[in-house]
Amino acid sequence: MLYALIGLDAPGSLAARLAARPQHLARLEALREEGRLLLAGPFPAVDSPDPGPAGFAGSLIVAEFASLAEAEQWIAADVYAQSGVYASTQVRPFKKVFP
Repeated sequence: MLYALIGLDAPGSLAARLAARPQHLARLEALREEGRLLLAGPFPAVDSPDPGPAGFAGSLIVAEFASLAEAEQWIAADVYAQSGVYASTQVRPFKKVFP
């Protein structure tokens, strides 16, 4: 089943986000290689594709997992959650309708 994994960034976490980004992207790449990643990306903190020093407000990942518990474990183990980039995380079942 698909799940939406949402991480909301802690205030002032841009430097930590940038430092942890290679490890975060490697985990996403592994999901993609397994054919389980539907989409992933950050929420810019301002209305711009390049938020600059404003940074990001969080991230959205939509991926396939065997269960809600597995999706929750995946995001809890992510470097952004482990290093304090994410102040909070949430996982919800997701039903793709379009496209």
